[in-house]
Amino acid sequence: MKELLYRYNPWWEGDYSIGEMIERRSALASLKTTFRSKHVVFLTGLRRVGKSTLLKLYIKRLISEDGVAPKNIFYISLDDYLIAKKSVIELVEEYRKAQMIKFEEKVYLFFDEVAYKEDYEQQLKNLYDNQNVKIYASSSSASVLRSKKRFLTGRNVVVELLPLDFEEYLLFKQIEISRRDAHLLGGYFEKYLITGGLPEYVLNENHEYIKELVDDIVQKDISSFHNIRNTSVLRDLFLLLMERAGKEVSVNKLARILKISPDSAARYVRMFTDTYLIHTIQRHGTTNEKILSPRKIYSSDLGIRTLFTGFRDKGSLFENYVFLKIKHLNPYYVYQNGIEIDFLTEEKVLIEVKYNSNLTDKQQALFNKVKAKRKIIVRKIDDLRLLQK
Repeated sequence: MKELLYRYNPWWEGDYSIGEMIERRSALASLKTTFRSKHVVFLTGLRRVGKSTLLKLYIKRLISEDGVAPKNIFYISLDDYLIAKKSVIELVEEYRKAQMIKFEEKVYLFFDEVAYKEDYEQQLKNLYDNQNVKIYASSSSASVLRSKKRFLTGRNVVVELLPLDFEEYLLFKQIEISRRDAHLLGGYFEKYLITGGLPEYVLNENHEYIKELVDDIVQKDISSFHNIRNTSVLRDLFLLLMERAGKEVSVNKLARILKISPDSAARYVRMFTDTYLIHTIQRHGTTNEKILSPRKIYSSDLGIRTLFTGFRDKGSLFENYVFLKIKHLNPYYVYQNGIEIDFLTEEKVLIEVKYNSNLTDKQQALFNKVKAKRKIIVRKIDDLRLLQK
């Protein structure tokens, strides 16, 4: 066991190098803001979006910038079959023994894929309540954050890691665009719309990588976890959802197409949401309108969407990209008398996405009518800067 712990924690033995990993500054900054709080930090997001890498980059920063002693940092991936019989608390005890750390001494604990451990939430609460610890835990399932046990209510914060945005994509591809070459920006952005933002796929562009990722999620995270035997229905549903990304999706219509019950269709859609393959937003309006109206759906990654549906409808892909940029603002869509405006955020910012095009007269009328603190029309990549003001 001691040797295994050392393999997971190379910083215990001298200089810590994690190779050529490219920093994601905004995501690291989000983790940085949690440094002085007591809260358990849950890092969530799609499989292979880079959660493990981000945790290791943050560990490096703790050592190099925050002065945390390497021996006071413990990282373990809880999906390792070699520790299947060990509880979270037992693993922490093994760590303290290996590094001869006193019980009252503060330690930083990093649990990757925490949901693989049964009763993980109660064990994290035990550590939180009884030991001098700062806990970071990752998971590829949003369902762990809605646990009915609620042991960590009021004791946790959530940081969601999204795929690379366009600026990060350029950084990963080592592409620098000077002002005099600004005309190249549009071409590179359309290439990004095709490739998306999964780090390894951005670097290698191997189509099999994306297919295997989706297959892993369907087979392991959905079918096996929920004991669903008919995986072909899940695959057909996934393709339907990708085809309808950026549009309102009726659960009843999906059920009719797939010849399953509406309850099953709704449950399967939630499973895709829980594994971060898709995101959904509600209609703005009364409680009844929010509940009864169909949700709009967006793909979690543009590369996944274009691989399964082809590169078409750039306007819809651009809208999907804008959604990912403003997801943290909790947007709704606006719908009145058959006319739709793309987004209205909780802070009352109204956003319509028109990729190199204009609003129709009816859209313009609704855009003018809706009450909002700010109104933005996003027609090109440069317009996204308006969202940051």
